[in-house]
Amino acid sequence: MVTSTTGLRRAVDGPAGQWFGLAVRLGLAVVWAWAGLAKVSDPAEAAQAVRAYEILPESLVKPVGYGLPFLELALALLLFFGLGTRIVAVLSGLLLLTFIAGITSAWARGISIDCGCFGGGGAVDASQTEYLQEILRDTGFLLLAAWLVYRPRTKLSADAWLAT
Repeated sequence: MVTSTTGLRRAVDGPAGQWFGLAVRLGLAVVWAWAGLAKVSDPAEAAQAVRAYEILPESLVKPVGYGLPFLELALALLLFFGLGTRIVAVLSGLLLLTFIAGITSAWARGISIDCGCFGGGGAVDASQTEYLQEILRDTGFLLLAAWLVYRPRTKLSADAWLAT
């Protein structure tokens, strides 16, 4: 007797699940590439976005602001090629949780900022904040990362090629 759970398990474990994983992996790679490319050309602006959260000591603002775009680009490349997918997905999830915590903290403290997730960032008028949308968006990306932690094997990945 085949149950719906068995059918779902077969779909997740089979080729359809691997193709879905490819779409998830490439989608998350695009997100990280978009975020990193939007910030890498103006590191001072990226540092200003980090500063606006009023969380880190000033001595860490520039290293984080300048380094974050390169971390995002590295995650994008590794996901694009499917190299170390589970590890990269865990790192992505941790970074996304950090972003969600930062946005939540700014919102809770009444700080009016643009998140700076895709460039820009810094103080904005209170009417221009979009905290809920940003948290929901990052939660969606977190779900993509969670899928890749659960099912890191995807089509057209370096991981699959190295495993053969």
